[in-house]
Amino acid sequence: MKLVKSLLLGSAAGLLAVGGAQAADLPVKAKAVEYVKICSLYGAGFYYIPGTDTCIKLGGYLRAEAAINTNSDYSGQFAAPAGAKNRLSNYYTARAREDFNIDTRTATEYGVVRTFFDGVFSWTTGGYQGTGSATGATAYTGTLALNTSGATPALVGSSINGTDGNTSAGSLGVYYAFIQFAGFTMGKAVSQFDAPWTNYPGNNFDGLVGGSGTVTGILQFTYTADFGQGITASFSAEDPSAYMQAGNINLSGAAGPSGVTGAALGSNAIGGTRSPNLVGMLRVDQAWGLFQASVAAHDNHVAYYGATEPTGHPDDKWGWAIQLALSIKNIPTGAGDVINVSAVYTDGATRYNFQNLAGSTYTVYGTSSLAGAYGSVAAVTAPDTTFTTGSQQENVKTWGFRGAYTHNWDPFWNTAIYGAYAQAQFGSGAKTFLCGPAGIIALTAGVTSCNPDFNIGQVGVITRWTPVKNLTFSADLAWTNIDQKYAGVVTTTAISGPNAKPIAAYELKDQNSLVLLLRAQRNW
Repeated sequence: MKLVKSLLLGSAAGLLAVGGAQAADLPVKAKAVEYVKICSLYGAGFYYIPGTDTCIKLGGYLRAEAAINTNSDYSGQFAAPAGAKNRLSNYYTARAREDFNIDTRTATEYGVVRTFFDGVFSWTTGGYQGTGSATGATAYTGTLALNTSGATPALVGSSINGTDGNTSAGSLGVYYAFIQFAGFTMGKAVSQFDAPWTNYPGNNFDGLVGGSGTVTGILQFTYTADFGQGITASFSAEDPSAYMQAGNINLSGAAGPSGVTGAALGSNAIGGTRSPNLVGMLRVDQAWGLFQASVAAHDNHVAYYGATEPTGHPDDKWGWAIQLALSIKNIPTGAGDVINVSAVYTDGATRYNFQNLAGSTYTVYGTSSLAGAYGSVAAVTAPDTTFTTGSQQENVKTWGFRGAYTHNWDPFWNTAIYGAYAQAQFGSGAKTFLCGPAGIIALTAGVTSCNPDFNIGQVGVITRWTPVKNLTFSADLAWTNIDQKYAGVVTTTAISGPNAKPIAAYELKDQNSLVLLLRAQRNW
C-alpha cells in the first residue's frame, strides 16, 4: 500500500512539475510598441520624443561652393595673401559644409520651453603665404587642426610642401546653442541688434559692410516682450569679446611708412571684458513687411599704455550704435519679390557697421602708372577708438547702409541686385597726431595728402535656380571698392612676408576686389 501511495504522489509531483514548466513556456503578451507621433503644434517636421511631451525637429543643409578670385570662402581680396594679387593669390577657394541643427519644444504653464543647437562641419581648401624667407619658403594657411571655437578659422598649421598628415580634420563650428523660456533667451544666438536677414538682404556674399551681422551667433542673455499684432521688443546683454571688438589703437606706436602701406596705425591695446554690450530692439512685423529699430552700447576698455601696469591707462569710454531696418513685401513687380534695406550709425562701436566677416582693416595692392612706383596700395583700418600714451580715448565714427531687391522670375528662378556702403571717420585728435603739421604720417616722405578716413562701396548681383524643392544652385558676383584718402608715393621700410612684397615705392591709390561665389546647397 505504501508503495502504491508513493508511486501516486511521485506521479502527481511529476505532473505538476511538467505543468509548471509548460506554463512558464507560454508566450507573454508583449508591451505595446510606442510609435513616433507627429507633433503639429510648432509646424511641419516636428515629432514627439517617445515617452515624453517634448517635440523635436532635425534639420540642416549640405553645401558645396567655390569662391573665384580670392583666398577666402567668405570675403574678397581684402588682406594677405589675396590682397597681394600676385603668385600667392588663389584663383579659387572651395569649401564643403554640413550644417546640423536640433530644435526641441515643450509646452508648459509658463509657455513653450525651447532649445536650439546649430553646428557646422566644414572642409575648406587653403593657400600659401610668404614667410619672408630668403629661399622663398611659404606657409600653408588652411585649417589643418579641428577648430571648435565657432570663430573663423585662423592659421593653425604650416607646411613647406603641403605634406602635413592631418589634412582630413577640417573644422567644427558651433553657431547657435540657446534656451528660450518665458520670454528669455540664454546662450549663443543672433544678436538682437541685427536685422532679420543679418548680412544677407539678398546676397550669399558674406563680406557685406553697412550693418551688423552676427551670423554665427553671439553669447547673450535676452528678454523679449511680445505685445501682439506683430510688435515685439527685446533687451539684451551680449558678449563683445569674440566678434564685436574692432580695436583700441595706441597711435604712439605708429610709423609713417607702415601706417600708409600696411594699415598699421599703432598698437592694439584691448583690455579684458568689463561689461557686455547692451542692446535694445523694437520690431513691427506685419503682412506688408517689417520695420526694426536697434540701439547698442559698447564699453571700450584699454589695458595699458605700455607693457606693464605702472605705465598707466586711459579711462573706459562707451561707444554706441543705432540701426534702422525695413523690409517691404508683396511689391507689384511679382509674387514673392522683396526689398530689404538697413542703415546704421556708430560712435566707438565700429563692428555694428563693419561686421566681423567683412572686417575693418583692408590692405590691397595693385598696379601703378607713375614713374618710379613699383605698384600701388590701399591700406586702411577702422578701430573702435584711438589714443596716444598719456591721453584719453577718442571714438571713431562710422555710418553705412546696405540693401537688396529680389525678383522671382518664376517658381524656379530668382535674381537679386544688392549694394552696400560704409564710411569711417577718425576724430580730430587722431588726425592731428597722424596728419597735423608734426604728424607721423604727414611727415613721411612722399605723402602729398594725409587723411586716415576711408569709404567702402559694394555692388553685386546673384541668380538662383531651384530645380526641385530644397535644392538650389547660385552664382553671386560681388565688387568692392576701397576709397582711401591718402595720396602720394611712399617707400616701405620692411618686406611684407605674407604678401611677398619688396621694399619699394608704392603709390597710395584706391583699389578694387571682384569675387564670384558659386554654390550648390541641399536643405533637409
